[in-house]
Amino acid sequence: MDAYASSRQIEKGNMTRTEHLQWCKDRAIEELPDTDAAFASFQSDMRKHDETRDHVALLMMNQMYFGGMLWLPQKMKQFIEDFN
Repeated sequence: MDAYASSRQIEKGNMTRTEHLQWCKDRAIEELPDTDAAFASFQSDMRKHDETRDHVALLMMNQMYFGGMLWLPQKMKQFIEDFN
């Protein structure tokens, strides 16, 4: 599924939580090694679905990122991949 088709599904509310989460992960990981872009992409996309919008781990991601714990691309990738 391409990014445009996924965006249309989100607008219509046709994605499940699991599908949406995977879409967020895929898009963010594509931005690496630019950790700023990966962070922004993941945070923005997660807020586009009712069931992921207020995920408590997004706050933890903010704290870890701005605390310097996710600045390395491999650390960011691992965090994103482990996100559930």
